[in-house]
Amino acid sequence: MNMKVGIGLVAVMLVAAMPGWSVSADEAAPIATAQSERVDAQMAAKGKALYARHCSHCHGFNMVTATVANDLRQFPHEDKARFVHAVTEGKNGRMPPWGDLLSREDIDDLWAYVKTGGKQ
Repeated sequence: MNMKVGIGLVAVMLVAAMPGWSVSADEAAPIATAQSERVDAQMAAKGKALYARHCSHCHGFNMVTATVANDLRQFPHEDKARFVHAVTEGKNGRMPPWGDLLSREDIDDLWAYVKTGGKQ
C-alpha cells in the first residue's frame, strides 16, 4: 500500500469514529429512496420520449393499444428479461427487433416507462 492510500484510509477511519459523524441505516434509507425515485423518474421520462418515437405507432399513445400489439400496461413488472429480449430480438415475426437501433440504456429507459403503465 502506498503512503497516500494509507493516510487516506486513516483519515476516513478517524472521521468515521468521530461522535456525530455516523449515519444510521434508517437515516440513509430515505436519502437512497429519494435518489432512486429521481433516477427512475428521469429514466421513465427518457423512456416516454423513446416510446413516442419508436413504439407508439403499434402499442398506442400512452400504451393504450389501438392495434393488435400487446397492451404494455399489462406487462408483468417482474419480467424485465422478457421485455429486454422482445425489444432486442423482436417477437413472433410481428414486432421488429430494435437491438441494433436502441442502446442498452435506451431499453432500460423504455422499461422504466413501461413500468409506469403509461401514467408518467
